[in-house]
Parts: sequence; C-alpha cells; structure tokens
Amino acid sequence: MKNKFYQYIQTLQDTISAKLEAVDGKATFQEDIWKRPEGGGGRTRVIENGAVFEKGGVNISGVHGKLPDSMQTYFGVEDADFFACGLSLVLHPKNPMVPTVHANWRYFEMYDKDGNIVDQWFGGGQDLTPYYLFEKDAIHFHQTCKTACDKHDPEFYPKYKARCDEYFYNTHRNEGRGLGGLFFDYCKATETMSMENWYNFVTEVGDSFLEAYVPIVEKRKELPYTDAQRTWQEIRRGRYVEFNLVHDKGTLFGLKTNGRIESILMSLPPHVQWVYDHHPEAGSAEEKLLDVLQNPINWV
Repeated sequence: MKNKFYQYIQTLQDTISAKLEAVDGKATFQEDIWKRPEGGGGRTRVIENGAVFEKGGVNISGVHGKLPDSMQTYFGVEDADFFACGLSLVLHPKNPMVPTVHANWRYFEMYDKDGNIVDQWFGGGQDLTPYYLFEKDAIHFHQTCKTACDKHDPEFYPKYKARCDEYFYNTHRNEGRGLGGLFFDYCKATETMSMENWYNFVTEVGDSFLEAYVPIVEKRKELPYTDAQRTWQEIRRGRYVEFNLVHDKGTLFGLKTNGRIESILMSLPPHVQWVYDHHPEAGSAEEKLLDVLQNPINWV
C-alpha cells in the first residue's frame, strides 16, 4: 500500500503543479529534492511572486525510521518504527479576492521490532480560507467535496465537514481558520472499509482538488482591490500563521520527527500583519466574513 500511495502522490504533484503554473501564467515552481538523514526524503516545489500566487508550495515526502520518543508516548507504543508519506499544499494568492487554500493527503504505517505492520491509516482533506466572502465560491468548493465523498459513503461529507470545522479552529480567537471543507484522520480498516477502500476514497478526494479550487481562482483573480483590502488580507494571514504554528498536527509532527524545516514552514505567507486589537467596521464585508468564521455554515 505504501508504494502504491507514494506513486499516486508523485503523479498528483505533477498534475497539480502543471495546472497551477498554467493558471498563474508567470511564475513556475522551483523544485528541491531532499533527503532525511534518518531515512527517506521528499520533493518540495515552491512558487513565488507570480501573477496570481504570491507564495505557495506543493510538496511530497516519504520518510521512515525510528518513531521519536515523544511520538511513541503519544501512540502508546515502545521501540516502534514508522513510515509516513503524503502530499501537502498551501497556496497564498496575491489578490485578496482569491482565497488561500490548503490540502493534504497522507498515509502512515507503524511497525514492531520485527518489522511487522502493527497499525496503518490514511488521513487528509482540503479546506478554503477566503479573505472576502463569496457564497457561490463556498458552495462550489463544498459541493465538489461532497460529490467526491458521496461516491463512497453518503455519511462521509457531513462527518468530515464537521471535523474540518472543529479541527481548523483557532480556539484562542474563538473563530475558524476558514470556511472548512473536509478533514479525516486515522482512517483504518474496518468490516465495511478495507485499506483498499480507503485508498480509493482518499485518491478520489485528491483528484477533486483542482476542480474544487481552480474555477474559484479563475473567477476572482482579475477583480480589483484596494490597499485597505490588502491590509485586511495580511491581518487574516496572521490568523493562518497562528493556527499552523500553535494547533496544526502536521506541522507539529514534522517538527518532532526532525522534518525538513523549509518544507514544513512553506505554508507560511510572505506578507503578514498583526495589528493590535483590530476589529472590522460594523456592517462591513470584513465583519461579514468574521461572522461566518465564528458560526460555521452548512453550504450544501
């Protein structure tokens, strides 16, 4: 399974990278192939200073070795080895009318001292973080997610949508990071879902990403914006940074397993502001966004 999924994310990285370069029309991805001293490595691709994307990355990795002590304590195991692979992407557009997007699809195996698999699971999802609320965009993104889920189980979308709203939440701000999407983790074999079934589901979601996001970018990338709207974008980016460094499990896992720092922190935007005690004007478009972030909506 691990070889099959790693091959899938390699192909998906190529597909997504090529499409995003075409959408941007100016910048191309810089590729960086790296190795992890403890085992494994990855292929990082970063795009910067484009016509559409101010900064973004589409990264894959496959790492293995001894599970660090902190993670062994977390999983309640001793003397365990692991393998983890996945594709992780974040895109920060320049135009504040175009939303930031994040997606991740991953697979994990854990082994005993004899090399036998003792646990394995899939995880991942995709979520949208706008700076200005266009309800049609939110509906399109969520409908695409739902369509992918419904092909496998009609209960998946409402369950994983709710988990996304719960997970991508800045508890210290009492607000969501964005408008959500899907979040699933620890997807293990059951009587009704084999690991092959989970593979089919996760790859279905991965294949849906471009359909979910690119039409939104194409629709909004040429819209005019003001300096004040750009400032609001940078303030909201600050909330994005706060979540990634304080709450995000993937970031924390990478830091605790001696992951590659440049790849892990690729998700951080290039221009951010923290304005003391900032509040948008009553009745403004900015306040409308905050209302939704504090009270998640069922978009479909």
